[in-house]
Amino acid sequence: MFRSLSNRNYRLFSAGQVVSNTGTWMQRVAQDWLVLDLAHGSGTALGITTGLQFLPMLLFGLWGGVIADRYSKRRVLMLTQVSMGALALVLGVLAVTGSAQVWHVYVLAFGLGVATVVDNPTRQAFVVEMVGRRDLPNAIALNSASFNGARLLGPAVAGVLIALLGTGPVFLLNAASFGAVLFGLYAMRTDELRAAAPVKRAKGQLREGLRYVRGRRDLMLVLVLVGFIATFGMNFPTTTALVAKQTFHSDASSFGLASSMLALGALTGALLAARRASQPRMRLLVGSALVFSVLEVVTGLMPTFWSFLLLLVPTGIAMMTITTAANSTIQLSVAPEMRGRVMGLYMFVFLGTNPLGAPAVGWMAEEFGARASIVLGGMVGVATALVVGLFAAPRGSIRPALARVRLARPRTERRTEAAAEAGTVSEG
Repeated sequence: MFRSLSNRNYRLFSAGQVVSNTGTWMQRVAQDWLVLDLAHGSGTALGITTGLQFLPMLLFGLWGGVIADRYSKRRVLMLTQVSMGALALVLGVLAVTGSAQVWHVYVLAFGLGVATVVDNPTRQAFVVEMVGRRDLPNAIALNSASFNGARLLGPAVAGVLIALLGTGPVFLLNAASFGAVLFGLYAMRTDELRAAAPVKRAKGQLREGLRYVRGRRDLMLVLVLVGFIATFGMNFPTTTALVAKQTFHSDASSFGLASSMLALGALTGALLAARRASQPRMRLLVGSALVFSVLEVVTGLMPTFWSFLLLLVPTGIAMMTITTAANSTIQLSVAPEMRGRVMGLYMFVFLGTNPLGAPAVGWMAEEFGARASIVLGGMVGVATALVVGLFAAPRGSIRPALARVRLARPRTERRTEAAAEAGTVSEG
């Protein structure tokens, strides 16, 4: 299950990620709390903050992959980690001194989004340079486990610290957490990295990456599947909040419990993926997408809050199976010199569609009810999985299947049909 941790460079990287991811989830909670405090409980201000943090991915996400291909990924990650740490430090100082205003949070959230545009595809593409192709699926799954483990721990720690010390110290702790990643990157043995040669700067490199993906049917199918499911089916921060409040008339603690149950499922799914750790097949990706979407529909139809919570665990497992399989499939299928640009497009599809999907889900909830926002998202996923599965099937696979059915029929019936096809059976 932990095979990729035998690699020293990856151990350093992974340890830093555990610390940094926990700090990041702590900051997310503290940032939301600070905005609500400064804006006197305004949900609109909170929505604007979230939108600004994801907007750079929608606007510039594809360029992050170009940067990842042009320069040393290790050095790029050092710069992005320093940038994100500095932004957290500024917000912490403003909050501690009582100088923070809502517009400060807006600007810093947008800045964090810009740094993430470069950091995400670079970090994803850097994993294979540390562990190689053989251990890549295992390392991706362990990264997901680290992320979701922090997703369980970070908000809980943040809640305690905010109650005791306020939001400012939480931001400062997050700023310090980036030091763990920087130390890990600095201490790596560069001669053990399987670094791809940086692509020389030239015009049209973004278009070149898009043409490369457009010419690859397998990559296009993965991106279409992930794009639709991420846009309409993975808006759980919005949908679980709506269902908890509007359908079951619960409070914020119930929403937090629902988020924890989903994170528990996602953590379990990541560990199961790490245990499997084989090169994923398209069949696994389509199958897990179909299972996830069906589970999402069933979850939305649960009659009680506790049954709703219970179904979130297997839904989280299936969700993590999709994301790890899709990430591994993309990375193992591309040329090294294209990996950054392709991962930039993948992260654009996976995360950059959030500003589009969240309003659509909110509209569905207003028009058809909170349950419908989950059920309809799942139905979109089912339809997408079936269509992608049809296009992903090997060419000519349908005709042999029909032939097998035909051979299973009675011999006399086959002879009559053959004669009819040859025009030898007379009418009447």
